[in-house]
Amino acid sequence: MGHLTSGFAEDIAMLTTHLPSPREASLRRAPEPVFDPSLWQQILQTVRTQHPSLNRLWFDQLVPRQLTNGVIQVTVATPAQLNFCQGQCQQPFTSAAQQVTGRLVAVSFHCENLNRGGIFNEGDQPLPLNPDYTFDQFVTGPCNRLPHAASVAVAEHLGKNYNPLFIHGGVGLGKTHLLQAVCQKVLERQHDARILYLSCDSFINQFILAVENGDMHQFRYRYRHVDMLVIDDIHFLAGRDRTQEEFFHTFNTLYQQQKQIILSADCPPSEIPELEERLVSRFNWGLVARIEKPCYETRVAILQKKARMRGLSLPDEVICYVAAKVESNTRELEGAITKIQGMSLLQNGPIDLELAKAALGESGTPEQQRITVQQILDAVTKYYNVRVSDLQSKKRHKSIAFPRQVCMFLARRHTRYSLEEIGGYFGGRDHTTVLHAVRTVEQDCTQQRDIADQLNQIEGQLIA
Repeated sequence: MGHLTSGFAEDIAMLTTHLPSPREASLRRAPEPVFDPSLWQQILQTVRTQHPSLNRLWFDQLVPRQLTNGVIQVTVATPAQLNFCQGQCQQPFTSAAQQVTGRLVAVSFHCENLNRGGIFNEGDQPLPLNPDYTFDQFVTGPCNRLPHAASVAVAEHLGKNYNPLFIHGGVGLGKTHLLQAVCQKVLERQHDARILYLSCDSFINQFILAVENGDMHQFRYRYRHVDMLVIDDIHFLAGRDRTQEEFFHTFNTLYQQQKQIILSADCPPSEIPELEERLVSRFNWGLVARIEKPCYETRVAILQKKARMRGLSLPDEVICYVAAKVESNTRELEGAITKIQGMSLLQNGPIDLELAKAALGESGTPEQQRITVQQILDAVTKYYNVRVSDLQSKKRHKSIAFPRQVCMFLARRHTRYSLEEIGGYFGGRDHTTVLHAVRTVEQDCTQQRDIADQLNQIEGQLIA
């Protein structure tokens, strides 16, 4: 028995010696085939050449892991980049990969840092964010330094600094950029954060639907159990009494729990028409920060950053020309770059000052380019013998209201400002008021000859 036991032990020892350990087995396992980096660079260059508007600087951070079953597995850094790549880059990258390799391959994007929380809106699926809307891509200047600094502080300490944070300003000045930058930074620091980010219009529609379906309990639970509530264009609450009542209680619940609230609008709380005083008061509890139109130096910096983001080389004279010509907002600056880039591709030539002028319509109507809202105000106040302060006040007497409507009509016709921006010039009125004014004046002009004559005389002064 002792002999058998000894022999059995020797046999076990011999098997143990020759069998690899789990770690040794993993080391001996054939490695996954790594995709050739030089081929990947060729694919990137092909995408950038064939789809220049799609190009982003962070494409250089994309990592091709392996080629498996005809699919190139590519890793991205953030969920926002993953959404961008899956939504807009799948076909262009796949087509480029097939051209470069000469094989029927596909490209698939993946992210190793998917958050357990997320940004939500209508349903339970995470809401995609724009990977370009980060703090790194935001250009600061005198026009936006305060809202930018406040947004960074909020992202670092939810519910502790500036609660609520209320950002207001005209269209295309960067409000949405800052809101999304906060969301992305919060998720970067706190992967399980639950954030509700939506437009005010969406909030109103969801509230109406909950009332109709008798589902207010679920509606309230959804909005009052989040780490951060972000609502864009909160000024659309104006005049909606029941919705304001519900939002008032939602605001109180989140504030008492020290949950972060971020709101944006086209005007400060005190200038939102038909907004309950208690809401105006609460919106002012934290920090109200205004974004203004970028100055010339800031516009130059914005153009430089937007061009670099696309991998586009713009001569200094082109940048200076565009910055001087496009004064309204960041969105139009980006649109100008797109036009210039498109014209360059169409003509298959280099970008220079002449091309930029052609792309931006240098031969456009000079009268329209010169007209400003201030000139319109001057002409209308002189014609109707009213004061600018009256036009921007809350007065509704016909002797004031009609000249105000004429100003809005002319601003809509002769400037590139949006309805919201025009309303901002006249006491912070919302876009529906401006739209009503435009339609009223148009109708009066068709039905009353004297009104049409008045408009012709005022316009004659503007374009003289």
